[in-house]
Amino acid sequence: MSYGRKITLKSSDGETFEVDEAVGSESQTIKHMIEDDCADNAIPLPNVTSKMLSKVIEYCKKHVETPKPDDNDELKAWDADFVKVDQATLFDIILAANYLNINSLLDLTCQTVADMIKDKTPEEIRKTFHIKNDFTPEAEEEVRKENQWAFE
Repeated sequence: MSYGRKITLKSSDGETFEVDEAVGSESQTIKHMIEDDCADNAIPLPNVTSKMLSKVIEYCKKHVETPKPDDNDELKAWDADFVKVDQATLFDIILAANYLNINSLLDLTCQTVADMIKDKTPEEIRKTFHIKNDFTPEAEEEVRKENQWAFE
């Protein structure tokens, strides 16, 4: 499905992607560049690798091509499947979505991380995200006392 004018996006590793302007405009960063007439040549995206840019483009295409009613179960299912990736990829998508200012993708990916944390103990969270506990037992006990409400 084509939506008119094409724009070229250039990833940090030099790969170029030609996309419909409507797809690129899902990103507020790219949309502003288009509005400011900075899209005549390839738009450089120095903070986004080609691997992440292709994932972001896949997301944006789906969201441009699919009707937007709030109760769109097909799109919700597609989104849920889209974020079923390894942690490193998920965090890279978050960084790309943030840099490109794609709020719906940022919300989706951050909610996925929040769901990974929800109802877990600090120890379980450390294990999930491979975080080393740098507290001494005494310091950890002090934090637990000061923030008792958080452990109830």
